[in-house]
This record gives sequence, structure tokens and C-alpha cells, in this order.
Amino acid sequence: MRFRPCIDIHNGAVKQIVGGSLKDEDDQAVENYKAEQDAGYFAHLYRKDGLRGGHIILLNPPSSEYYEKTREQAMTALRAYPGGMQIGGGITDVNAAEYIEAGASHVIVTSYVFRDGEVRWENMDRLRRAVGKEHVVIDLSCRKKEDGYYIVTDRWQTYTRVRLTHEIIREIAGYCDEFLVHGVDVEGKASGIEEELVELLSMQEGIPITYAGGIGSLADLEHFRRISGGKLDFTIGSALDLFGGNIPYQAVKSY
Repeated sequence: MRFRPCIDIHNGAVKQIVGGSLKDEDDQAVENYKAEQDAGYFAHLYRKDGLRGGHIILLNPPSSEYYEKTREQAMTALRAYPGGMQIGGGITDVNAAEYIEAGASHVIVTSYVFRDGEVRWENMDRLRRAVGKEHVVIDLSCRKKEDGYYIVTDRWQTYTRVRLTHEIIREIAGYCDEFLVHGVDVEGKASGIEEELVELLSMQEGIPITYAGGIGSLADLEHFRRISGGKLDFTIGSALDLFGGNIPYQAVKSY
């Protein structure tokens, strides 16, 4: 169980947002926090503290007027911590190698491999061939329906028809090195973890999984440890004092 730090970038600034509020139209999102520092500041901090495997997420689509500013922030972070962070947002087999060459340890991918509501295995294979399985993280971020958790794409706005099961996780594991999973319904709310989702993920063996969503206190973090059996890594965003929250960064960086 390790702490994986994050740098979320929206409209050219490091932010923490309520995950389910993100809209491409007019680049809208409900903000919890907007940092005065740039992305390079946070990447340098994580490097200084020896925190590897965190993620940089571009929250604007390529069609956004803010995309280039957001992308430049991300590249600043990669330059500040070469080989130390992963990056996601608009990644395909065409541009994945560019980010690895720029200093990302892994690329994080969702929408490219979950198209039109289905798993696109041919795109999984193209991505694997483009940069190697060892440089790929598949984002299985999901939202709950009556019969289970379903993977969501397009910055968490679009439901796929892919239900998160042990079988689908095992199949996709052949194409990647790790998984990143946001519990989108609780992301950015610091309201407690998605227990059922954490239990499902904790049963998966053989591949690292990072969970994000709802950890709002040290008590929540200890609850997460118990529920997960210490088998999952975790991210804390809005609730961390680095981003205006109450959980001390100093207390979690040693996990």
C-alpha cells in the first residue's frame, strides 16, 4: 500500500475538482481548489520526497481552447520529475511515445481503448506495441449502476457498456503494467470511499492497482487500509492540505 500523488490540470492550472462535475462544454468543472503554483512545483516536491508512480491528468480535451496551456503545464511537470510520474488525458498509440520520451514513466489511457461503449482490443494492442506493456496504465474509472460499476470515458462523462468484473480486469491486464481506478461518484467529495469498489479491486491479484476517490480523513485512510487489506495503492487529492484540505501531506507521504 503506497501513496501515489497527483497533479490534475484544468484550464491551464493545477486544480482539484469534483470529478462528476466535469463538462467539456465551456470547460466547466466545480472547483475544490486552484493552486497558485504551477505543475512543476508539485512534481519537484514529489521528486524531493521520493514519491514515484503518481499521475498527471490533463482534464481538457484537445478541442479545448485551454488544451495547449494544460499540456504545457503537464510537460513542465514531466521535465521536473523525469521517469517519476505517469500521464493521462487524450493518449493514443500515435502520441504515447512522445510522452514517454518527454519523461513519463507510463501513459494512462481510457477513452482510446473504450470506444463506442465497448473494449477496443485492437487499440489495446496498438498501444502495447507503440510503447510496450511496461509503460501502459489502463484507467478503469467507473460509476455505479444498479447491477455494478461501469467504466466511464471522456473525462468521466460517458458510460460504456463495460461492467467492471474480475474477468474483464484479468483480460485487460495482459495489455498493461498497472490500473488506475477513480470511484467517480465520490471523487473530489472527501465523503468516504466506495467500499464495494475497493473490495472488488482488492480481490484482484498480480497487477498493481491505484484507487482514488473519497478519502477525506486519516480515519478514512485507515478504513481503506482495512477494507483493501493493504493490497491497493491510493491517491488523495482535494482532502490533502497541499490542495486546501485537512489531511497532512506529511502524514501520508511515508506510506
